[in-house]
Amino acid sequence: MLKVGIVMDPIENIKPYKDSSFAMLLEAQRRGHELVYMQPEDLYLKNGQAWSIASDLKVWDRPKTEQYFGFGGSHEIQLNTLDIILIRQDPPFTNDYLYSTHMLELAEAEGVLVVNKPQSLRDANEKLFASWFPQCIPPTVVTANTDKLRAFISDHQDTILKPLDAMGGASIFRVKHDDPNISVIIETMTDHGKHHIMAQTYLPEIKAGDKRILLINGEPLDYTLARIPAEGETRGNIAAGGTGVGMPITDRERWLCEQIKPTLKAKGLYFVGLDVIGDYITEINVTSPTCIRELDTQFNLNIAGTLFDSLEAQLKLQE
Repeated sequence: MLKVGIVMDPIENIKPYKDSSFAMLLEAQRRGHELVYMQPEDLYLKNGQAWSIASDLKVWDRPKTEQYFGFGGSHEIQLNTLDIILIRQDPPFTNDYLYSTHMLELAEAEGVLVVNKPQSLRDANEKLFASWFPQCIPPTVVTANTDKLRAFISDHQDTILKPLDAMGGASIFRVKHDDPNISVIIETMTDHGKHHIMAQTYLPEIKAGDKRILLINGEPLDYTLARIPAEGETRGNIAAGGTGVGMPITDRERWLCEQIKPTLKAKGLYFVGLDVIGDYITEINVTSPTCIRELDTQFNLNIAGTLFDSLEAQLKLQE
């Protein structure tokens, strides 16, 4: 039996039927592991060691209208008494998120398997990380400079502009070269040239879905979730009204995964969500990738089980 801690946003606010963190908790409990629940603000340092205010946790696979979780006692724990800590806090990646990774890195240094690796969470911005694999991405520019953004839009005619710190399709704009609002969109997104944003050429394949590929220790699952945009929408994100349709992974998608696999393994990024439109990677999600429950339901999988098989094998290697 292992002691599994999870650092996540308030569990009472999740949708259990579709929440990937909840799927992980259910699987850990099914295996007989103890569950310890923490929120980011519960973490603290004392005399150079990482601690947390924590609650024992039980979960049940029930609808949100019924009791799907229950807390035992609340107590203070030294994080090095846990075997695994899952970091499942949603973006944005604020300073408080940054401080959490530093505290969890101290626990990792004392032998705890922290998923994903705290240092790598700091290194791998979900929008920027894909640029480390230029053979895998569409034409892209990241800049705060208005002239460079306007030139990119002019060259590519139809583009997507996105902030570097949001999730769920928030604040993403599709901009065409003759859009009369180009200036105000760029001014608003960059705060008049103070903040970098990303511009990518628009990929018409989005109409067939923004595909989510889940990778466990660098290995992709055999199925992807194509998130089909709602009528009149550019974004496929489920949070933006998209519909999730499961599909077998393609040869091109496996090739994309092979390109990033060595880096994911080297960086301790055990659970990753790759976003692919057409032939290209658009994002590499490392903080709290989702879509476990949708794929489990459509293909009778147990993705969290595959994840815990991998994590338990990793722990044995560390012994």
